[in-house]
Amino acid sequence: MTVESAPATTSAPDRPVPLLVGAGITALEGAAMAGWGIYDLVSGFAGDDAAFGRTEMGGAVLLLMGLLPLLAGRGLLRGQKWGRSPAVLTNSICLPVAYYMWQSGGAMVAVGAAIGVLGLVGIVALLNPRVTAVLYGEQ
Repeated sequence: MTVESAPATTSAPDRPVPLLVGAGITALEGAAMAGWGIYDLVSGFAGDDAAFGRTEMGGAVLLLMGLLPLLAGRGLLRGQKWGRSPAVLTNSICLPVAYYMWQSGGAMVAVGAAIGVLGLVGIVALLNPRVTAVLYGEQ
């Protein structure tokens, strides 16, 4: 691989804070989703639930869905522009989730508020002009 064909990476000093914040929030959301999927897989195999099979399938789907935000966060930290779209999508999905958690009442109000704030901060951070300049160059 020659220098001209090497993939573009961003060194640590070139990364603006909004990029680090957005990538971190996206990776956190992906890790939470993948962790929930692992929990579903393990609990389905360990329990004697009548819904055996559905729990494992749901866990496998959540695990796979959690991998995309993890990879997007890693790609953003490496300065790869493809990571921004799945990261913004993941943070956007947090908003309706937060709304329905807020509507549930009880302790879910606090959890929904936290998820909503994380989603909004992630979107704002990833759509920051400095992040666009780093990922796509000055335009």
